[in-house]
Amino acid sequence: MLEWLTRSVLPVATIVVAILLIWYAAAIPMNAARTYMMAPDDAEISFSELVNDTWSQKKPQLPVPHQIVMELKKQATIAWLWKEKRRGYKRSVVYHTWVTLSSTMLGFAFGLTLGVLLSLAIVYSRVMDHSVMPWIIASQTIPIIAIAPMVIVVMSSVGLTGLIPKGIISMYLSFFPIVIGMTKGLRSSDPILEDQMKTWSATSFQTFWLLRLPSAMPFLFPAMKIGLAAALVGAIVAELPSGARTGLGARLLVFSYRSETVPMWANLVSAALLAGILVVALGMIERAVNRRLGFRSAAEVSS
Repeated sequence: MLEWLTRSVLPVATIVVAILLIWYAAAIPMNAARTYMMAPDDAEISFSELVNDTWSQKKPQLPVPHQIVMELKKQATIAWLWKEKRRGYKRSVVYHTWVTLSSTMLGFAFGLTLGVLLSLAIVYSRVMDHSVMPWIIASQTIPIIAIAPMVIVVMSSVGLTGLIPKGIISMYLSFFPIVIGMTKGLRSSDPILEDQMKTWSATSFQTFWLLRLPSAMPFLFPAMKIGLAAALVGAIVAELPSGARTGLGARLLVFSYRSETVPMWANLVSAALLAGILVVALGMIERAVNRRLGFRSAAEVSS
């Protein structure tokens, strides 16, 4: 137990404490200009008064962590579950997180499907490998913020609005790491084992299902984690040009227009927490699948 705390908890706790200290210290000079601007010309402001004011401003340039926590506590309401939306949803970070999560999961599902299909085509077809892979790589050089409005307009012209366009934009960011990881994994199987499968007269599908696919899992899951985080970024970006009123991206845009920095940071933290929860959940699935396939993690090997 002590070894686990020393190896796992202590390093993370040290980094968190260091970040908090730097954060609180940085808030003082960044918010000090407003303190001096609001004070009378002949007022003398002590350091303690400066610290107290810079850590409690209503619209600071850099909110401090306790302000963000209090804002999250205020916004973390689930009243929209039983109230009319016009009364209960507008400032509920839970509701807006749920909206963004829906777009994220749809985009990740699209990206996972597209990524796996493309990787299969690349691995099993030399023509696809030489013709499609360069275009896949080139597609990632185009900024998503430039593509998002075009996708919204095109989808709207064919009558698709709401969740589907945001899922398509989210898919654009999420499929690339899955293609690369899955392709690398499918090509990582031991050639000796592939020859052994041939001596057993195994079909191409049996070789894929029993050898290549299990060999690809250690590569696919890390790629899926990157793709899932990218899908969240894509979902947030997709809410900016779509004119959406709900979702973390839409709320970030509204709060930035109003210069409400504390709610804006609260939504940013919500997005980060959502990404962490999704990646942890996917990591649990990864461990279960690897255990089923007989793989061991680095921690298990070292112990």
